[in-house]
Amino acid sequence: MAAYDQLDYDEVDLEYFDRISSSDAADHVGIYKPYPVEVQPCLKPAIYLYPTEDNTEVTVKLDCNGEITKLDPKFNIPNGWRVTADSDGDIRLGDDTYDYLFWEANLNTRYTYKEGFCVPGKDTETFLRDKLSELGLNKNESDEFIEFWVPRMENNKYNVIRFQKEEYTDNAKLTITPKPDTLIRVFMGYYSSDEYVTLPQQRLNTPERNGFTVVEWGGGETRY
Repeated sequence: MAAYDQLDYDEVDLEYFDRISSSDAADHVGIYKPYPVEVQPCLKPAIYLYPTEDNTEVTVKLDCNGEITKLDPKFNIPNGWRVTADSDGDIRLGDDTYDYLFWEANLNTRYTYKEGFCVPGKDTETFLRDKLSELGLNKNESDEFIEFWVPRMENNKYNVIRFQKEEYTDNAKLTITPKPDTLIRVFMGYYSSDEYVTLPQQRLNTPERNGFTVVEWGGGETRY
């Protein structure tokens, strides 16, 4: 049989994966997997607001291609929040103050892994601290990302990780008023593997945080 690590991900014969026996499937652990199912978990996207002036009224609307499963706080306008934000990141809604706006959903999308990173589970925290900084998150945002995700990943033998782009942003659109000067959206897709997976390394860009800055991070373990 052909080694599927030599094929372009888009060209994998999906019917092949329905035909192979369980013993054959074991021979293919550690190489490209078939497409995931079309509904993927979107866990804990956290939206941070940093206006340049205190007491700034900000409206955040979410156009989600899927089923929203959690919100904190609850929407107080159709499909979103109208809040007051301070330059230090405090977000106020009524009598309550939040560090970020939080939502979760099952998205109608597929996370892809044509490029990315294969990281030993025990090295996941070190890897994430380096890459999250490169992606523009500050220490507090990175700490909260790591607190949520590392316990889910560190006991896997390997984690295959790709920071998703349009697979995520096209299916979870944000409309923010006033429009931010800097918008950073970091969404990590990953799956666990018992074998090392060779794949092209993903190139990351480091944004500059200028003016009114909005940061969002989240992730999902790919379902197959």
